[in-house]
Amino acid sequence: MDMLYAVVAGAAVILALSYLRGRWFGFTAQAPSDYSGAPGEVLDLRKHLNGPIQCDGVIYGPTGRVTLRFTAEFDATWDGNRGRMTEDFIYDSGATQRREWHLTLGNDGRVVATAPDVVGEGLGQLGGPALQLRYRIRLPEDSGGHVLDTVDWMYLAPNGTIVNRSQFRKFGIKVAELVATMRRKEAA
Repeated sequence: MDMLYAVVAGAAVILALSYLRGRWFGFTAQAPSDYSGAPGEVLDLRKHLNGPIQCDGVIYGPTGRVTLRFTAEFDATWDGNRGRMTEDFIYDSGATQRREWHLTLGNDGRVVATAPDVVGEGLGQLGGPALQLRYRIRLPEDSGGHVLDTVDWMYLAPNGTIVNRSQFRKFGIKVAELVATMRRKEAA
């Protein structure tokens, strides 16, 4: 009986530590307020996500190995606090994908984002040089059609490049992660 108690107690401690690590120390524990007042330029979507943008990135699967690599061309336009951004992806598999985001900025730094494959609205918050955006995305049918909970973080680098890190979860378990850079394309 003492051995069973020790095993159960040990498992409970491991689960509690795992929960606390994710809740207080992991990727999802960040908050936009963590970046408010950070030195350097503040992320302004109307400035930094405007015009033609080159995006390059990788997607990691659940084992942590790269499963897809991609390049994309974005084009973003703004009318006051309302923006539209089209994204044209080319994956290393040869597959292509197009997404169109509609963005609304609040005067308090809140962001509302919609796209055809986003379930409902994505909700975000700017904080200094960073943006956190949370939404639910529906994968294409050829990828299973699953709906994943997504947390995007975009960080403005000193040279104006935006570094994007996203995690995708199903039932709270991380199933994929994306890391990409976005930078303004020079006029041709």
